Amino acid sequence: MADFKEINEARKLLGLDEEVTLPEIKEAYRKLALKYHPDRCKDEKKKDCEEMIKRINCAYEVVMGYCAGYRYSFREEDVKDATINKEFYKHLKRFYDGWGGDLDP
Repeated sequence: MADFKEINEARKLLGLDEEVTLPEIKEAYRKLALKYHPDRCKDEKKKDCEEMIKRINCAYEVVMGYCAGYRYSFREEDVKDATINKEFYKHLKRFYDGWGGDLDP
């Protein structure tokens, strides 16, 4: 298992926020893989693209390895707590994003 520093560097390379879903990880990987795939790069940048795609693949493996090792709880109280927290943070984000009206003094 990778340590925090390695996981954090991999997260940043993939352009991920500190909290993401598995579909967001996969989408970020796909976008970067398409962008830097050596077959899609021009001849003068092919070497750079080859190196970058290796780094992207490694970062994806590190992040997915961390996610695969995560333990999920299916106990009723944990599921309820996760659902309540998810709804709370969704509303809190809306408030700070201006959903609650004009927040300027």
